[in-house]
Amino acid sequence: MDGHAHPQHEAHGGGHAAPGDAGAGHAAHDRHEGHSVEMFRTRFWISLALTVPAIVFSEPVQHLLGYRAPVFAGSQYIPAVFGTLVFVYGGLPFLKGARNELADRLPGMMTLISLAITVAFGFSLAVTFGLEGMDLWWELATLVTIMLLGHWIEMRSVAQASGALAELAKLLPDTAERVHADGSTEEVSVSALAPGDIVLIRPGARVPADGEVTEGRSSVDESMITGESRPVEKGPGDTLIAGTVNGAGALTARVTRTGEDTALAGIMRLVGEAQASRSRAQDLADRAARLLTIIAIASAAATAAGWALAGAGWTYAIERVVTVLVIACPHALGLAIPLVVAISTTLGARNGLLVRNRRGLEEARLVTTVVFDKTGTLTLAEHRVVDEAFSAGVEPRRALALAAAVERDSEHPVARAIVSRAAADGITLPGAEGFEALPGRGVRAQVDGQLVAVGGPALLGSLGLDVPDDLKDAAARSAEAGRTVVYLVEGVGGPDARVTALLAVADAVRPESREAVDRLRAMGISSVMLTGDAAPVAHAVAAEIGIDRVLAEVLPADKAHQIEQLRDRGERVAMVGDGVNDAPALATADVGIAIGAGTEVAVEAGDIVLVRSDPRDVAAIVSLSRATYRKMIQNLWWAAGYNVVAIPLAAGVLAGQGITLSPAAGAVLMSASTVIVALNAQLLRRWRLRA
Repeated sequence: MDGHAHPQHEAHGGGHAAPGDAGAGHAAHDRHEGHSVEMFRTRFWISLALTVPAIVFSEPVQHLLGYRAPVFAGSQYIPAVFGTLVFVYGGLPFLKGARNELADRLPGMMTLISLAITVAFGFSLAVTFGLEGMDLWWELATLVTIMLLGHWIEMRSVAQASGALAELAKLLPDTAERVHADGSTEEVSVSALAPGDIVLIRPGARVPADGEVTEGRSSVDESMITGESRPVEKGPGDTLIAGTVNGAGALTARVTRTGEDTALAGIMRLVGEAQASRSRAQDLADRAARLLTIIAIASAAATAAGWALAGAGWTYAIERVVTVLVIACPHALGLAIPLVVAISTTLGARNGLLVRNRRGLEEARLVTTVVFDKTGTLTLAEHRVVDEAFSAGVEPRRALALAAAVERDSEHPVARAIVSRAAADGITLPGAEGFEALPGRGVRAQVDGQLVAVGGPALLGSLGLDVPDDLKDAAARSAEAGRTVVYLVEGVGGPDARVTALLAVADAVRPESREAVDRLRAMGISSVMLTGDAAPVAHAVAAEIGIDRVLAEVLPADKAHQIEQLRDRGERVAMVGDGVNDAPALATADVGIAIGAGTEVAVEAGDIVLVRSDPRDVAAIVSLSRATYRKMIQNLWWAAGYNVVAIPLAAGVLAGQGITLSPAAGAVLMSASTVIVALNAQLLRRWRLRA
């Protein structure tokens, strides 16, 4: 990956875009477009310094606190001078934001803030030049400073939550050790690597690019990419993911992908897309914010008219209007959804759940049925020996050694499964000679001085042999499950030829599949298997992992139709598949979940990608979706409910009881509501992938 320069959102991912706006349109009226955490921080501290003299020399403050500020020529204009400086310098971001909102005909938070400080500035300026009344210079300066503080806190919270891209970029080392043909090494920039290069990865070093191990063995920590907490053992032929951490052994690897083609770059793209995509909850929040803006302006106008009719002075009426405009700012409402989404997207990425479309994550909480593709999703998509039986008096390890020795030179998937089975038990294979393939029947070879054959029922028929009684139960069991059955025959061609072992080969079920189905059932979600395999095979796999509903012998083109039928019955469906031949079904489902096959994260189909291809992560998606939605609703209720109480209070409905709010107090309350929403969203970080 070329350097670490990747787009990072400094502002809200949500902004105040209208529903359906394209990315360009959204950026056009992002209320923090062009702003940064550092900008608000700098303006806050400078404005705070300028606010102090405005407060100290303010007559109302002196009277309230019972002190006298130094008096000298022009000292009476200090509040006006410093209040104006704060308005111009500290208020500029809000004034620019209001201009953008009004240009887009989408008045919102920036419009309200700008209206409030402009009214306060204009009125105070008029009083300073002779209009009867009490100026609001210290309130204006304090208001702008508090608003800057609130925006600084807000943007820092969002930037921290949206920092997944920056954190992922940091995973990649700056340099790598490239190995030359003569065995020497040189340190080069990661950007200088190309596919085919050989690199040395020392113990404790990060993998510089996607690659394949050529020499050495070690354990690699892939938790930062896949969420898998346990180190993964790596040896020759195994794949490596850029950014992961090597363990105690040294590895030599051939680079397969670099730069934007690496798995890490793919993950970063998906995280960026997820943070830029929109959700229905965000659309709701944006509509509520615009409605609140209209209500606030109407309330301010009604407040001014009401107090004017009541005979209140201009100063009091203007103070009420400014307080209403400030306290009604949809600040918390605008932050309620983007911050939760930023945190949930980051949590998902750290746990191997890559959200391509936020609406998919939002819909996951409503899922009632999960449809699993069988091959490669619930199974490993590779042949394994899944059952075995041996005749009386036959030593299992010896029988496995004979069968694997005969099959060692065959490229057939069944042969590879038998050889792998023997290797898994650490069995040393004897030498085999005269290997011969028997078309349609099996294979044979000379092993340990006898002719040994391995094949199916056709082999036994050609040799005139029957299945021994002690193997018949295993044969019937495998036939019922649709497994491929092969037999080991010793002494072929001689009078003592006999069948000594049965090996059943099938696409092995993932060890996590049953737990995945059990977790979904505990959440009230049913599971369905959808496969093109024959019904006996499908039902056998379903029975093994606890799935009740099976849709078998379904052609790839018909899978989407099956999803439609489930939806027509009122079920909210999530489809889990490999994203290739399952693409139509993934697109048809309410939520499409694509298996990422470990490092292949650039899956075009589906709303969510499971990086580590673990079906248990489907339950984690639902759990994260439910937790995210709860936080969104909590924040929306707080942000909206706060205004129901705050606006009337700011307007002065309790003034008769001696309870009023100054503009500065309104700004404090508004900022406090924003902080509460931010803290509540941060609680989502306690969510865990597995209970």
